[in-house]
Amino acid sequence: MSYRTRATWKNHSRNYAVEPLRVYEPVCLSELLAVVREAHQTGSTVRAVGSHHSWSDAALTYGFLVETRGLHRILELEPDLLREGSPIPSLVRTEAGIRLRELNAHLDGRDLALTNMGGYDEQTVAGVMSTSTHGSGITMGPLVSCVRSIELVAGDGSLLRIEPAAGLTDPARYALRYPGHRLIQSDEWFDAVSVGVGCMGVVYSVILEVEPKYWLREVRTLSTWRQVRRDLEGGILERHRHYEVYLNPHPRADGEHRCLVTTRDRTEPPVGKSLDQLRRNPLVELGARLFIVPALLNLLFDLWPRLAPALIDLGLKGLADVEYTNLSYKVLNIGAANLLPAYSSEIGVPVDDRMLHLEAVERIIRIAERHVQVGAVYHTSPLSLRFVKRSPAFLSMMQGCETMMIELILLKDTEGGFELLADYEQQLYQLGGRPHWGQFNVLTGSHGLIHALYPEFSRWQAIREQLDPAGIFDGPFPRRVGITSASVGPRDFSG
Repeated sequence: MSYRTRATWKNHSRNYAVEPLRVYEPVCLSELLAVVREAHQTGSTVRAVGSHHSWSDAALTYGFLVETRGLHRILELEPDLLREGSPIPSLVRTEAGIRLRELNAHLDGRDLALTNMGGYDEQTVAGVMSTSTHGSGITMGPLVSCVRSIELVAGDGSLLRIEPAAGLTDPARYALRYPGHRLIQSDEWFDAVSVGVGCMGVVYSVILEVEPKYWLREVRTLSTWRQVRRDLEGGILERHRHYEVYLNPHPRADGEHRCLVTTRDRTEPPVGKSLDQLRRNPLVELGARLFIVPALLNLLFDLWPRLAPALIDLGLKGLADVEYTNLSYKVLNIGAANLLPAYSSEIGVPVDDRMLHLEAVERIIRIAERHVQVGAVYHTSPLSLRFVKRSPAFLSMMQGCETMMIELILLKDTEGGFELLADYEQQLYQLGGRPHWGQFNVLTGSHGLIHALYPEFSRWQAIREQLDPAGIFDGPFPRRVGITSASVGPRDFSG
C-alpha cells in the first residue's frame, strides 16, 4: 500500500499542523489492518483523521496518520448475523469515514433519517462519535447514542466488534462466519470505546439505529438573557424537541444581553407553504458564502473592536425568522454560517437543580466584560447554548448528567481570542465544566483534573490498556490531556 512521507497535515482552520512519518489513505478494511500492523511492527504510532474539522490537537501524530476519506461506503447489514428481534428496517451499517452529508443523502433515499445531529454535516461518523459531538434537545443524547455496534482495529492489528451486553449480533453465528475476528458484548467495553477520542483504536465501521424520515419547523425569535433565564427556570426545555440560544456576551446600552432563541419541533410535510417558509433567509445565506463578508468583519473587528457588541446584535437580528420548515437533516444543518472562518471552544456544564448552567452564563458575561475593560479584547461572535441528554459513555461530556453545551465562537482573527477562551474554560471547571474533545481546549493531565471531571475514567483507562498495551494510538493529544496509559513504556524500535 502506498503512502506519502513527511507530508504536512493541517486541520481545516489551520491552527494545528504536523508532519507525520507517513500519511496513508486506506480504501478497504484489509488496507487499514495492514497500516496498524505495520505500525505495531515498526514501533510507530497511529492516529486516524476524518474531515479535519477539529479545532483541537486530537488528530496530531508524529507517526502514521490515517486519512479515512476512502472508507465511506454503506456496508451490507448482514441481517442473518443479528439476533432475532433486531430492528433491521431501522439499522444502517456504514464505514466510519463517511461524512454525515453523504449518510443523510443515503438515508433520505431510503425514507430514513438520523434522530438528531449537530449544526454541521461535513464531519465523519467516526469523528462525531469519538468526540461525543451533539445536537440540541434535552430528550436526546449526543450522536453516539444512536450507535449500536462498533468495529474497531485494535493496537495489535486485530478487528473487534464491540456492542452492549444485549447487543445486536448473535455470537455463535458471528464466530462461525468470522473466526479470525472477536465479538465483545459488554456494557463496560461499549461505554469505553464509543467515545474513545482516537485512543482505543481506529474505528472501521458502525451500525446506527435511525428512524423514518421526518420534517421539522424551526422558529428563531429575538429575546434577552433575562427572559431566557426565566424561561429556563420555568421548564422551557421540555416544551420543545430542540431548544437552543445564541447570546451576545456584551450588553446593550440598557444593560440587557440580546439573545436569539431557536426552537425546532416535528411537523407535517409542508403543503401550501410559501417559499420564504421553506428556506432560510437567502440574503444571510449568500452573505455568509461571500469571501468579502468574513474578510470585512475581521477587518472591522481588528481596526475598531468596540464595534463588536453592536455587530453581534445586528447579526442576531438578521438571523431571526418566523418559520423554516424542511426535512430534519436540512433544518438541523445551520447552513452557510458554517463557512465563516472561525474557531471555538465548547464547555459542557451540568443541568440540574443546582442551576450551575445559569451561573455559567453569568460567569462568562463577567469574564467577557473583564477582558474588555482590562485588555480591550472583545468576544467577536454570539455564544451558543445547547442542551443534551445524559450519556453512559465514560468520556462523553454528557456522562452521567443532562448537560448544557456552551459553544464559545470567535472569528478567526480575533485578537486575544485564545487567551479569552482559556479563561472561560478554567473558570467553568469550577462549575463542573467539561471541554469538548474536538474543540480548542487547554485541558491538561495535571492535578488529577481528568479524574475529577470524569468519574469513570479509570474504567475507560483499563479498557484502553487491553486494546492498546503498546501505546500504538498514543500521541501529543493524549499526553497533553493526561489519558496516556500508565502502563505504556518507551516504544521498542528494535523490531
